[in-house]
Amino acid sequence: MQTNEKKVALVSGANTGVGFQIAKALAENDYIVYVGSRDLQKGEAAAREIGGKAKAIQLDITDSNSINTAVNAIETEFGYLTLLVNNAAISHAGKSGRTMEEVLGAQRASIAPINELKTVWETNVFATLAITQSLLPLLKKAPAARIVTVSSALGSLQINSNPENPYRSAFDAVYGASKTALNGIFLSLAIELENTNVKVHLVSPGFTATALNNFQGTDTVEEGSIEPIRVALVEDLPTGSFTGPANFSGPNNFLPW
Repeated sequence: MQTNEKKVALVSGANTGVGFQIAKALAENDYIVYVGSRDLQKGEAAAREIGGKAKAIQLDITDSNSINTAVNAIETEFGYLTLLVNNAAISHAGKSGRTMEEVLGAQRASIAPINELKTVWETNVFATLAITQSLLPLLKKAPAARIVTVSSALGSLQINSNPENPYRSAFDAVYGASKTALNGIFLSLAIELENTNVKVHLVSPGFTATALNNFQGTDTVEEGSIEPIRVALVEDLPTGSFTGPANFSGPNNFLPW
């Protein structure tokens, strides 16, 4: 077991997109970074590209066996975890190759297929909590630990209840509402852990062009990664924070719930 002076991080869904950028930034800031990927070969390619202290680890957050294997590997090698970045997510479970508009149109509350809603929520909500619960004992063994969960301003009830919000029509029952549920669960976790060594943060990358929106977002992945990277690296943010890019959030990047 290594001494817990080393900073050890795990980023889920880190072989591409915002997760990759976060893992890269952490490695550049002297973290040992586990690059979580459902496909180990893709994770290994990403870790090689990142270099430094990046390590590929097979991780499918919807698979309990995959979670247990990853947790056991980290526990065996280090015995603790400094930072967990929950980045893995999906935006839909229907036919691939559709435009963002087509996906959103099919995910309105009045017509959304319940089985597809369950599939998206299984990853974005239940599996994200499952990996967090499994790693919490290792996070509690670090002198100071943090959980950073990549969410979305699209999940904010206050923002979406405002008729002047230009993105309001994109608040769907499948993806958007999954982020609302995610925000609620992790705020609950932050309250539960507020007197412990583990801080909990939620962060929105903004409207970033990734596979989640068929690469139709207005920001590049580098631009969209700025705030998640900041939150992952800054250690003195108040627990329970929910922040987003400065161009659409309030003072100090804080977002309304």
